[in-house]
Amino acid sequence: MTDRSSEAAAEPGTPPHSGESDAPEPEAEAPGPGVSRGGVPAQGADPSGGEAPPEDSGSSEYSGPHIPDVPAYLKAPPPPADPWRRRSPGQPPGLLTRLRPSGPPAIGLATLWSALATGLLSALLLGDGLGPNLLLVAVPAALAAHFAARAAGRRLRPWTAVWAVGGLALLAIPALRDAGWPTFLAVVSALAVGSLALHGGRSWPGVLLGSWGLFTSVAAGVRWGWRGVRDRVDGSRGRVGTAVRSAAVALALLVVFGALFAGADAAFADLLSSLTPDVSLGGGPWQALLFALGLFGALAAAYTAAAPARWDTLTVKPGRARRRAEWALPLIVLDLLFAVFLGLQLVVLLGGYDKVLEKTGLTPAAYAREGFWQLLWATVLTLVVIALALRWAPRGGPRDRTLVRSVLGALCVLTLVVVASALRRMGLYVEAFGLTRLRISVAAVELWLGVVLVLILLAGVFGARLLPRAVAVSAAAGVLVFGLVSPDGLVAGQNIGRHDKGMAIDIDYLRDLSADAVPALDTLPEPLRSCALERIQRTLATSDTPWYATSWGEARARDILAANPARSHGADCLALGRSADERGGRGGTGDEWGDDGDVNP
Repeated sequence: MTDRSSEAAAEPGTPPHSGESDAPEPEAEAPGPGVSRGGVPAQGADPSGGEAPPEDSGSSEYSGPHIPDVPAYLKAPPPPADPWRRRSPGQPPGLLTRLRPSGPPAIGLATLWSALATGLLSALLLGDGLGPNLLLVAVPAALAAHFAARAAGRRLRPWTAVWAVGGLALLAIPALRDAGWPTFLAVVSALAVGSLALHGGRSWPGVLLGSWGLFTSVAAGVRWGWRGVRDRVDGSRGRVGTAVRSAAVALALLVVFGALFAGADAAFADLLSSLTPDVSLGGGPWQALLFALGLFGALAAAYTAAAPARWDTLTVKPGRARRRAEWALPLIVLDLLFAVFLGLQLVVLLGGYDKVLEKTGLTPAAYAREGFWQLLWATVLTLVVIALALRWAPRGGPRDRTLVRSVLGALCVLTLVVVASALRRMGLYVEAFGLTRLRISVAAVELWLGVVLVLILLAGVFGARLLPRAVAVSAAAGVLVFGLVSPDGLVAGQNIGRHDKGMAIDIDYLRDLSADAVPALDTLPEPLRSCALERIQRTLATSDTPWYATSWGEARARDILAANPARSHGADCLALGRSADERGGRGGTGDEWGDDGDVNP
């Protein structure tokens, strides 16, 4: 990658940002008439510091050496060096400095208060778990970024609004779902999308690096915030003391009268205990860490909003253009291989399926299981081949562009058929063994790869300017949809549907699902229902999660189990688990390992 930001001129009237103080450098004073350039007294000068008498002044009077008005020992010492200086004036700027040609303005009071509120909410709420907590913490962090961007003169652009809304939507997944794995994907994706909202990005480097570029602003954001606090404390010590005293008095009044009202009424005491976060001395280090994470994260977001890194200035040098025959021949051979394979798949689907199974000796489930992973990797490698082919594609004129679009377009279309074949094989395998978390996850990835291929086809027709952002939007939308459909609920519902058709059901696997599966598991007949729900009910009964850390899925499960609790069927549940293990090779979800020891979807 090459960096073109160093060639661009800075904006008029704005000095290039080097991470140093905004104060101008003091200019060196010119040496006096009696001092040489090196600081040594010139010839004929008085070493004591005064001027030497002229050799031939033409006057009989001499007033003596010059005495300074202020002695040297009473002069003020030179100002100390800036402790926040990151490089010497002669050192070339680093990569991040060149990506941020101008520094942010001084941090505003609204930004400081918003960052402080983010840290306090993180310490008070996140220690009890997730749920709506992340949305509550994200609001002041977003306000800090908004205030900083407005102070820097940045305007809200359409793509910034898209990324911001998408990030907040992804943070709604922890508030809706109890399962940890879609929640983790949603939180990571929300951080990436939020970073894109602060940085922006049009090119592939801009989108890929901008999605995690927020972490590069943490140290600079902390220094920026500390300078703002230090300047305000030095200039307004009286106002700071007044604010601290007012806050202390208000807190004391809340504690005293809150305790009196709680002792006077049990309902108010219960309401107060449910609304007040649990702050204990034992969790002090953990809460301090959460406070630091929230504060530093908000400062990093505000610093990025005020002075984003221009990742789009990084470019990838195109590869050397190849000749048409040299470039097209391997890809045409690959297209023919895809066509032969897919032609055979078409023959199998149209009537040769039983003959293939009879010839190979495989069961339908084994045939489906055997090919899914290979087809998934074939899809991934095809995307790599397309990226490399575009890098070395011939670029001589319209005929070369037509050749590139034809060859790669055919490859994309054939790969879409491979995606459909892989999903079909996964469907056959799920019909035989049931749906699991692993199977629904890899099927979702394969489906998203198909969406990426469709976007590449559209880019070949309409242009690739929006392709990087379109791929990022499709990934974020896929994670959002994956969380909204409740994967654990889908797993439970599909296995219950198989049981209704007389197939085997793996209760040991279903009881390990999260509270999101309770509505589906509640439809099972006894004793299957109680065996599947007993562990989830015990987990919910032993947890005292407050309202701000409780997901909607967990709250709904509590209501269902409170209306119809699961009963204990110890011996029956053990028998059901053993019977599921015995027939797992013919229909249980526990068939995760093949005869050769490889992990199967």
